Amino acid sequence: MSAGQHGAATPDPPPPAKRPAFEPAARLLTPTGYDPDMERPTSIVAGTALLLLRVVAGIVVLVGFATGWDSLLADPDSVLEGFDPTPEGSRAALWFVLALGGTVLAIDLLLTIFVFLGRNWARVIVMVIAVMSISTSFVAWWAQGQEIEIEGTFLSLSLDILLLLALSSRSSAAYARRYEHR
Repeated sequence: MSAGQHGAATPDPPPPAKRPAFEPAARLLTPTGYDPDMERPTSIVAGTALLLLRVVAGIVVLVGFATGWDSLLADPDSVLEGFDPTPEGSRAALWFVLALGGTVLAIDLLLTIFVFLGRNWARVIVMVIAVMSISTSFVAWWAQGQEIEIEGTFLSLSLDILLLLALSSRSSAAYARRYEHR
């Protein structure tokens, strides 16, 4: 109790309400409200920035493959099954890898644009891909003993985890569903 202006006791204001650590599924699954004028939340901007970083990292990997292709093939542990070991065959394999990687990066960039525009289907697809990538890294670590190193797996794994956190937030879901009526 605190003293008022004339010495009368007035009740203290209640403390701000905290969100509970555990919320029932019914509350979490409640659809968001219809708000077509909703501003783009920071979580969507962060998610698209992380997606762009993933695309840039993919470009760096493809450039690394292209510049170090001959030394990669000279490694006795690398085997290209189904490709001719001649110089023409190795060039064809390089172009195949670059074309496949470029296609994946183009799809990733297209999904980035749709996530930024607030399309829910694109957000869900990106989150599913992130979960599959995280799960693949875990299985490779658990079953095959593959090390998670800063130069390799750690960067993509951390980007996928941060991306999943950003795009699965309530504000991201509300923004992606802002045109949906109940």
